[in-house]
Amino acid sequence: MHLSEKLKKGTGGGNTQDMTKGSPARLLLSFTIPMLLGNIFQQVYNLADSIIVGKFVGSNELGGIGCTGSIHYLIFSIGFGMSSGVGVLISMLFGAGEEEKLGRAIYNSFYVLLGAAFIITLVGGAGTEFILSLMDTPDAVFPHAVTYLRITAFGSIASLLYSGLFSIMRAFGNSKTPLLIMIFSCVCNVALDFVMVLYFRMGVAGVALATVAAQFLAALVSFRYAFRNIPWFRIRPGVGKPDRDLIAKTLRFGLPIAGQNALIAVSCIVLQVVVNGFGELIVTANTAVSKIEQLVQQPFNSLSSAMTAFTGQNMGAKKHDRVRQGFRAGCLFIAVTSGIMLFVMQLFGRQILGWFVSESEIIEVGAKALQITSWFYVFLGLIYVVRGTLNGAGDTVYSALNGIVELCCRIGLAYPLTKIPVIGMWGCFLCSGITWTITGLLSLWRYLSGSWQKLALKKSG
Repeated sequence: MHLSEKLKKGTGGGNTQDMTKGSPARLLLSFTIPMLLGNIFQQVYNLADSIIVGKFVGSNELGGIGCTGSIHYLIFSIGFGMSSGVGVLISMLFGAGEEEKLGRAIYNSFYVLLGAAFIITLVGGAGTEFILSLMDTPDAVFPHAVTYLRITAFGSIASLLYSGLFSIMRAFGNSKTPLLIMIFSCVCNVALDFVMVLYFRMGVAGVALATVAAQFLAALVSFRYAFRNIPWFRIRPGVGKPDRDLIAKTLRFGLPIAGQNALIAVSCIVLQVVVNGFGELIVTANTAVSKIEQLVQQPFNSLSSAMTAFTGQNMGAKKHDRVRQGFRAGCLFIAVTSGIMLFVMQLFGRQILGWFVSESEIIEVGAKALQITSWFYVFLGLIYVVRGTLNGAGDTVYSALNGIVELCCRIGLAYPLTKIPVIGMWGCFLCSGITWTITGLLSLWRYLSGSWQKLALKKSG
């Protein structure tokens, strides 16, 4: 009996959802909304850090946290990639009805995640100061950046375990439980932020420790829930035995995504180096803008995760027409959402920036930056729709293409744009918009070429 039939009879209860049947648009929307709320609460980790540090500690400390964003993404790229690879494999096995492999795939994925955490800890512990020096990080923010990045790298095992467990639950079509766990973890994080910063006066170190502690809680609660409520998490004889084939498949899906993330992170580091050259004021303004745009991207990111789970299940069930229907629904969602975001940033950018910083000069710079980049949000959203679809289809070539294009665009555009007299420092922000446009259009070309479907047919044949 196929898994979808068992689900109708109650196996797995409300903890799994077969996405191979029913309206693609409705399924994606019902999956995306809890994902969106969860991702927004996840961003509260960073927003709480930034607001508390910016308001109660100082602008240099805020700049120290902000300028680590691209490095943090680079160091953690292998972990994020492996978490995504785990989700792709589980969703495909679930869609194909391969129950016998599901339990073993889940527990073998933990070996991959633990290995990734070990690498992140080594790189983050030993390479933090060297990387920040290469980026020409301003002296005023340098020590704060080192502290924040090193502590979060040492706590990477917590981040990877909870993100991996969330990815597994979402692969089963369950986006509501990760939302509830994220809300719980977020509340803990904010409370610990205030305790560490206002009571113990630990500054940036306290903010980093609060984040790691909250992530450990999220990982523990996630595993307990999954073990009790998802049948394939139950420990059975041999389920935890290392399986080279399943580990290899996880790596085959995860490593290209990790490489894509790493290349994007390197491109962001290149841009950050250019930003650093304009001094502390622009670094802090860019930090605030980056935090806001991380929030802006959450609807896109949520939809991308929904597209990955939806595509993975339907590719496993060999329902390619449903994948195309889901893609069209995703594009419509992006068009509407990016239009709303454009309106908000053009009219209310200054007020939103006021949540993060008090200095009027920084707010003015940040507001104009948001007015520039918001015109390009539709292309940014397009990247996420294609990325979620093709990653879910196991199109590893696209992952490499996506990362290389973003890297080339930022390297080729960031510095030259700032040297055009009429553009100057605004080239830092215009570079992001142009990069999104080029990458989005090339991503659309990759999807329309049908390579993802030809690859799937070849593998099934």
